[in-house]
Amino acid sequence: MEVLLDVLISRVNYWVYIVLMMIGLYGIIAKKNLVKKIIGMNILQTAVILFFISIGAKKNATIPIIEHGHDAAHTAVTATHYINPLPHVLMLTAIVVAVATLGVALTLVIKVHQQYHTLEENEILERIREA
Repeated sequence: MEVLLDVLISRVNYWVYIVLMMIGLYGIIAKKNLVKKIIGMNILQTAVILFFISIGAKKNATIPIIEHGHDAAHTAVTATHYINPLPHVLMLTAIVVAVATLGVALTLVIKVHQQYHTLEENEILERIREA
């Protein structure tokens, strides 16, 4: 039991990401206001980005830059000594996509509000059925 508790405490960052993902998913599914749904989507995206950044980290590792020198050519390069930069680069792209998605979603919400004068999903669906 003590070993399980130690594992849970050592992985507390993963539990935070799971809680953030569930909050975002709840906002997307349960809320009827379109802005609240967008906020839930943004929270979910942020949790996924944080998760991937955290799995890209490695203890006692350095950045993947190999120094050139007279002794460097004779030493072997071990991949375990370096951090993998790929998750961080991909998440930088995901952040840009998330910002673009947020901008497009908010623009669509403005257009929906101009046409239907509400942001509540059930009211919008009623007005669509009436038309």
